[in-house]
Amino acid sequence: MTIWLLIGGMALLTIAIKAAGPVLLGGRELPSWASGVVALMPPVLLAALVVTSVFSDGQRIGVDASVVGVAAGGLLLWRGRPLVLAVIAAAAVTALVRALA
Repeated sequence: MTIWLLIGGMALLTIAIKAAGPVLLGGRELPSWASGVVALMPPVLLAALVVTSVFSDGQRIGVDASVVGVAAGGLLLWRGRPLVLAVIAAAAVTALVRALA
């Protein structure tokens, strides 16, 4: 029974946190500095997820073949190549490095 109370309490807390922004801001416009921060959040969060998944295996931090593959894909994207090409190249480079190692 205690676990269900804990789950219910955490669900209510999550709802309260997610509702706080719309309730407090209402229909008001955000200041320009806040809009800039909000606009930068998705790429920063995506970069954090990529770095976390590339450099860790869930237990420890390390460098392996996937780092080389992601670097190759990132280089292609930086040079303006299509996303599909970058993903295919990243997978191929990762597979090649794993085969050679």
